Order: sequence, then C-alpha cells, then structure tokens
Amino acid sequence: MISPVLPTYARAPLAFERGEGSWLVTESGERYLDLGAGIAVTVLGHAHPALVAALEAQARKLWHTSNLYRIPNQEALAARLVDLTFADTVFFTNSGTEAIECAIKMARKHFSHAGQPERHRIITFQGAFHGRTIAAISAAGSPKMTDGFGPMLPGFDTVPFGDFDAVSAAIGPETAAVMVEPIQGEGGIRPLGSDRLRALREICDRHGLLLILDEVQCGMGRTGRLFAHEWAGIAPDIMAVAKGIGGGFPLGACLATERAAAGMTVGSHGSTYGGNPLGCAVGLAVIAELTRPGFLDRVSRAAGRLRQGLEGLVAAHPGVFSGVRGEGLMLGLACVPPVADVVRAGYDARVITVPAGDNVARLLPPLNITDEEIDEGLRRLDAAARAVADGGGRA
Repeated sequence: MISPVLPTYARAPLAFERGEGSWLVTESGERYLDLGAGIAVTVLGHAHPALVAALEAQARKLWHTSNLYRIPNQEALAARLVDLTFADTVFFTNSGTEAIECAIKMARKHFSHAGQPERHRIITFQGAFHGRTIAAISAAGSPKMTDGFGPMLPGFDTVPFGDFDAVSAAIGPETAAVMVEPIQGEGGIRPLGSDRLRALREICDRHGLLLILDEVQCGMGRTGRLFAHEWAGIAPDIMAVAKGIGGGFPLGACLATERAAAGMTVGSHGSTYGGNPLGCAVGLAVIAELTRPGFLDRVSRAAGRLRQGLEGLVAAHPGVFSGVRGEGLMLGLACVPPVADVVRAGYDARVITVPAGDNVARLLPPLNITDEEIDEGLRRLDAAARAVADGGGRA
C-alpha cells in the first residue's frame, strides 16, 4: 500500500523537533550538528533571531495578496538585490527550479523579442542539476532524473563539464545561451573555476549568447562572496537564486540585466506566491545579515579552518576519503566506500552531511557556524570515518 506521503524520497530514519543555530534536536533530545543546512538553505542556522523577528512581525500584518498588487517588501528586496549585483531587475519565485524556468523562458523570449525566434537552444553541462521540472531535467539530461518522464523538452545541448571545445562545437545559428553552475552541487561539488568562468563569458560575448548562471546552491555567501561568480570578476546576463536567500523560508529569484529581460512584458510570466510579503520580509532580513561588515570575511576564515581540518581527515583515513573539493563553505569529501556508508556513519556520530554525485559527501554548514562547532564537526566526522574503516556505517 502506498504511503500517505508520495514515496519519492529515500528518507533517513530521523525526525527533528527543533533547531538551534547549527544544531538539530530530536524529540528525545538528541543533538545533531547540522553540516548540511537543509541542502545549503539555512545559511544563518536554525531559528536565527533576526529571521524569526522578521517573520513574526510580518505574519501579524499581512501574509498574502498575490502579484495583482504592489508588494512593498518585494520592491525593497528587489532594489537591494539590484544594488548588490549585476542585475537591473528581479523576478521572485518560490524555489530554485522556478527561478531556472524563468531564466530559460527569459533567454528564449530575449531572442524572440529581438526578431530571432529561431535562437532558442541552450548549452548545458553534464553533471548539472537545475531542478525537477520537465524543463529543468531536460536541461540537465541525466538519465537518473529523466527516465520515465519522456519525451524531454527539446532545445538543450549538453556537453562535458568544463569542455569549452565542446561548447564551441555546440554553438550554432539556433543557440541562445549557455547555462552553468559555477560550482556543481548535486553533481559532486565540482567548481568550474574562475579562469574557465571568464573563458565562458568571453565565448558568450564573442557569439552573442546570454550567460545564465545557476547559483541556487553556491550563491548567497556560501563561497565567501555574495555570489560565486564574483571571484572571477565577471557578470552573467541572467542568474537563478534560491535556497539561502530565504534562510529556510521558500523563496527564489531570477535576476537579469535590462537587456536580457527585454521581452518579459506584462503577462509574459507570473507566480501566485512568488515574492509574497512573508517571503520577502525574511529575504530582507537574510540580506541584512549577510551584508553586515565582516560577515563574508568570517565565512572565508571559517571555510579555511574547515577545509584544513578536512584535509587532515583525508590524510588520517585514506581508506575512507580520497580528497577534498569545493570552495568556501561548499565543500565535499570524496569517498572511497559508498558515500551512503559515510553519511549513515555520520548519523551514528550525530553529524549531518549530504550525499552528492561522484560519491561525494557534501558539507554545507550554516555560514555563521562557530570555530568551536567546526572543530566539533571534525571530531564527529573522524569518529564516523573510524566506524566506516572498522566496517560500520553499512546497511
């Protein structure tokens, strides 16, 4: 008999009653150090006072009106994002996959509006994850996501990750854009790198293509800059953002230049819930915290401490870990045994990591994790590694 909740998740046998900063607590009082942050979502940890206050204050005033009317919080958050980024305009969504949908539609509409409707194809990369809608899984092309859901939406050309000869070969008269994650998350914490990101910007400029960045997982301060592409000194034309922007409240955004957004006129796109008063109140509070003087510098220092400790774990447990990858507080431990064994052993050690592709365990802690919590996390990961090495952690 099918369960009341559609059985599409392989859930861990854990349930949490409350969260406190970097910690999750079960009903029986067991405390788990959360190095997953709800898959890079709770960037300020659980129950952050500023976010709780913003949500409570807004909840007492107004929850929802729809986008039939002006939403002052939405206007304020859009203005803040425009001030802080390359963008001239923002469309708000409820999730990352919706932000990607908006980006895909915007790229196609851009060229249709310019009198080139034949330019609709988007080049994407193997190992990508852009969400779970038909357009998003068509863009990524992974059989794991597409099997049984065909036919896929046409218009995507997938090439090997970072292979710019393949990118150049895929460009044709119908090409509109290139879409890439600066750091692949679900694909196994694989950074594209600043040099290659700059090269990709140059290719797009040379061929008159739009560059779409998916910073749903790597954005919002996770690498020590507000957005990962800032390290390369380039700017996209369109960017999808979500996860951390709401700190746990469902919120996403599609940011764009005025030029890229040409054609997105009244009636061309919409969302009932996107950018509602509650979500944008929390988003404003998140942005206020991330842009406080010194906050992102502290993220970089914390990242250095965590990475150094992880390198020590790799050296200490060569039969369990083969390397560390990633940037900032978006790090991955490449595993020797199945990553599921490592993640399960982590549960036994009361530390949470997130499995990813390429047999990698992701570490995506809250950005305000303390040095003491980093050290405690490393101790617990060491205990998990020892258990796996001794034959534990297996189903």
